[in-house]
Amino acid sequence: MQQQIPLAEQLRPANVNDYVGQEHLLGPKGILRLAIESDNLPSMIFWGPPGVGKTTLAYIISQKLSRPFYTLSAINSGVKDVREVIASAREMETTAILFIDEIHRFSKSQQDSLLGAVEKGIVTLIGATTENPSFEVISPLLSRCQVYILNPLGEAELRTIIQRAVNKISETSGLKLLIKEDESLMRISGGDARKLINAIEIIAGVAKPVNGEVVIDNASTTRIIQQNLSKYDKKGEMHYDIISAFIKSMRGSDPNAAVYWLARMIESGEDPLFIARRMLILAAEDIGNANPNALLLANACFDAVHKTGYPECRIILSQCAVYLATSAKSNASYMA
Repeated sequence: MQQQIPLAEQLRPANVNDYVGQEHLLGPKGILRLAIESDNLPSMIFWGPPGVGKTTLAYIISQKLSRPFYTLSAINSGVKDVREVIASAREMETTAILFIDEIHRFSKSQQDSLLGAVEKGIVTLIGATTENPSFEVISPLLSRCQVYILNPLGEAELRTIIQRAVNKISETSGLKLLIKEDESLMRISGGDARKLINAIEIIAGVAKPVNGEVVIDNASTTRIIQQNLSKYDKKGEMHYDIISAFIKSMRGSDPNAAVYWLARMIESGEDPLFIARRMLILAAEDIGNANPNALLLANACFDAVHKTGYPECRIILSQCAVYLATSAKSNASYMA
């Protein structure tokens, strides 16, 4: 069975002129565009919300400059992988580009392993993160990188992407999509191009055409997407509902429920530091002087999670959650 390339991948721009958004960086006088055109590219970190084109921009840069391009994901790569890429890059005639997605998930030791290669110019590092790099990237590495902020896509930019998606679907399948209303699509996307394209692809695959045409309006969009999208959205209401249930479980001394909600978050790719930070707050607010060791353990948990990252930190988070859930409680410090 032939693999079907996702629509978002089919629509990925191949050059700067086709790239949508980030005019402050890629406009005619944008600082990043000038750096690309002059081939004077510093190591850099792209900081912005999901789906604004961080990975695409890194790929476009590598193609424009005709440089070797390596990519690693901080979720499933370790120090060994970094060293292997650096060893390979040493053999190249030109400086290679190393793109690390979700670099904020790299532990301190993993980030340390990049320092020498970045400083010596063996690789030009491009990191992508949804978190503030001032807090998540070690200072020695951050000082060697230029931070570029990527903004959420605006309505005009999202409509450009919608039109491209409609045209591509018509071109590849012959199905005609008529966008009668797009407010629901805009709301669902939240400025995330990938989420927008995925929503259009879902609608095109589910909706029944009439005379070869699918009419997309707000009602049909909401109905179809609610039936098909994941139940856990890190940026939506479900995100806050689940972290709230997690905190209430520990506050209510229910370790089984706490581990259940923790597992839901981990399975959905929640940032482990976000979870550890909330447990640190709970240890002070809800346990306090009833068990001062809880704050010490929660702080140690946060530090250990920062150093290890996924997947090892799952056990650390679970251990801390169970300890806090079974600890004596006192909110006297919070209420004082």
